[in-house]
Amino acid sequence: MRFRGFVLNVSFLWVEGLALFPFILSRRKAPGKIFLNHERIHLRQQFEMGLVLFYIWYFAEYLVRLIEFGEHSKAYYNISFEREAYRNERDLEYLRKRRFWGFLQYF
Repeated sequence: MRFRGFVLNVSFLWVEGLALFPFILSRRKAPGKIFLNHERIHLRQQFEMGLVLFYIWYFAEYLVRLIEFGEHSKAYYNISFEREAYRNERDLEYLRKRRFWGFLQYF
């Protein structure tokens, strides 16, 4: 899959960016390559799982990590989807070599 998503500027967004298949929402008018790669990794995750299952799993894992770590930022950064995206966001070729459901190795 070589789909790159549709990038939309949403200046009032409460976070820096958000992937919601097939869109990448960004607070910045001209987001950088690393940011876009991070969000495209999330688009791939969503495409593979389906949007509903992705967000159910994402939220459930966030709650488990919140109980485990006791604070929002540690919970967020330890969600398997985020771990995969943050660890590979600088590798602009990552999506070409990524395995199906690649986030599982970060679980």
